[in-house]
Formats: sequence, structure tokens, C-alpha cells
Amino acid sequence: MTTVPSPAGRLRTLLRPWSGRPRVAVIRLAGMIGMGRARALTDEGLAPLIEAAFRGRPAAVALEINSPGGSAVQSSLIAARIRRLADEKGVPVLAFVEDVAASGGYWLATAADEIWCDEGSMLGSIGVISAGFGFQDLIAKLGVERRLHMAGRSKALLDPFRPEKPEDVARLEGWLAQLHAVFIAQVQARRGPRLADDPDLFTGEIWIGRQAVEKGLADGIGHLVPTLKARFGDKVRLRRLVPRRPVLARLGLSVAEESLGLLEERAAFARFGL
Repeated sequence: MTTVPSPAGRLRTLLRPWSGRPRVAVIRLAGMIGMGRARALTDEGLAPLIEAAFRGRPAAVALEINSPGGSAVQSSLIAARIRRLADEKGVPVLAFVEDVAASGGYWLATAADEIWCDEGSMLGSIGVISAGFGFQDLIAKLGVERRLHMAGRSKALLDPFRPEKPEDVARLEGWLAQLHAVFIAQVQARRGPRLADDPDLFTGEIWIGRQAVEKGLADGIGHLVPTLKARFGDKVRLRRLVPRRPVLARLGLSVAEESLGLLEERAAFARFGL
């Protein structure tokens, strides 16, 4: 007597050769980090992607990182979300640095249990920066009068159309020092005894490839596919997750906004010769 398998049975038969293959979810974190920038990485924008990566108990989650940094808070929020899910699900996280993981980009890398990089990857820049312009002399030459009315003596803090005040600069430097301390604490908490005893580690210095490994900022030289195959076998399946912007958001972004975002990102990568 011949038994005809049901549709569900046939599907199980077809899928059986794949059932034992470990699966790794891959999230690409490329570009600037921060709110208010076109194409920038934000916690809100990446949340659905990160949540999806940890669904279904993958063997691991891999982070492809290529970022010169950006917002300290957004970096912290994204890294914290990855870490929270990794701990809740018991899933290991591996980061793979491409050209650069600097400043906020390195903050993202610290969300991983292991950090791997290329021989030429640039890692570090563990510091905080604030940059701007002063236009007070320019508007004076143009005959423009600056009119500013406020309630609260600190409301015009660091106004670019007024000369800098020493007390305002001191206050800004205090903020930067606090943010720097938070960044250092994150790196120390995540990298711990792997970090070298080097006074330059938290000065904003950049380390390349093997030097970054020697300093404890990375665990080894390795690329995503061969490293994952060595860890999980040649049959490991990679599930790449790509962020998608809604159609209306894509249409609503003006050419000027997109161009400015690209220029800002280009300038940020150019700091590292990229």
C-alpha cells in the first residue's frame, strides 16, 4: 500500500536538509549616527531590524560596522538595545569592522561579545567633539544687525552670531568631559581586562588592524563569512537584514536634504582618509 504524503509532510521533507543548518542574522551599521541627518543610523530607525535579528533563536547576530561616529546618545541607545536583546535571548553577538569603527562607530562595536577587523580597519577615536562656526564678524561686515531677546541668562549659550564667552566655553567643555567619561565607562565595561594598559587609549587616538588587537580594542583579524564558517561550519546560513525607509519618507526627503546628508557623511569619513 502506497501512502501519499500530505502537503505539510512534503514541505517538511523539502525543508529537512536545511533544518540542521545554523543561522546567523547580519545587521549592517554603515554611515553616520544621529538624529536630524539624512540616512543616519538612529535607535528608532534600527529598532525593527535589531528586534527581527534576534527572533527565532539564531546561532548568533553579526554586526557589519562601517561608521565614523556621530551622536553619543544614539550610539548608546543602539548599543544598549543590541545588548539587552542579546542577554535576554542568550545569543552571542560578533562585530566585523570594515573601513572604520571610530567614536560612535566603535561604541556600536562594543555591543558585541567579540570584535573582528581587517588589517587596515581603523578603530578607536574614544573621545567627544563639538564643532561649529562663528559668524559675528561676517554679519558685521555685511551690515547685518543681530537682534536677540531672551529670558534666562543661558538661553543664548554658544550663539554662532555672537562672540564666544569664556564661561560658555567652560560649560561646553564640562559637558564634553561628562560624555567622554560615559564613553570610557562603556568601553571599559564591555572590553574589561582585554584592554591594554595604555594612557593614549582614551585620548581620541586611532588604531589600525593588528595594533587595535594589541590594544584590546578588537579580538582578532577576521572577515565576516570565513570567521562565521570557522565558528558555525561551512553550511551556516546568513540572514542579511537591510533597513527600508517607507516610500512616503523617501519621497518626502528633498534633494537638498539628501545632498547635505551625503556631504556631512563624506566629511566625517574624510577625517580618517576614507
